[in-house]
Amino acid sequence: MFIAEGPVAEIGVDAIETLREAARRSAKHRARINMHAESDDLLHEMIIAIDRDSYIRPHRHPGKSESFHIVDGAVDVVIFDDTGEITRVVSLSADPRQGNFYYRMSQALFHTLIIRTEQLIVHEVTNGPFRPDGTDFAGFAPPDIAPDAAAAYMEELTRRVAVFRGARS
Repeated sequence: MFIAEGPVAEIGVDAIETLREAARRSAKHRARINMHAESDDLLHEMIIAIDRDSYIRPHRHPGKSESFHIVDGAVDVVIFDDTGEITRVVSLSADPRQGNFYYRMSQALFHTLIIRTEQLIVHEVTNGPFRPDGTDFAGFAPPDIAPDAAAAYMEELTRRVAVFRGARS
């Protein structure tokens, strides 16, 4: 994690390349630059690089909103009910010809990401303050400390998303 310094923060190509490389080297295959200075700030903005093979366990954030603006790459945001059934898939891409590049979720719904490109760069905005115990992880998905189970879950989830899309067509 990096933190932007000072009252005016800028992100350009050099910072994105640094972030990309940090994500590649990271054990979780992701890295971020916090544009906010403190965990207690009421507005949290982050630029995040996430590799395709990063596992983000389905989770929700009670009392918070979250939005994504895609800077580079493409992703499916998969939204679930409390039992793990897919209720919606939001496809996002930095390429405006590929569809939407922004989404906002204003309820505490379980969600995860399926990265559709080698790496995703996203501008995430949420309300603070950050609390380590402020995220509910879904019991229907394996923890990130079980990499084999997580990989199998994501493979199955990718298949389920394709079926979900086919049923909606």
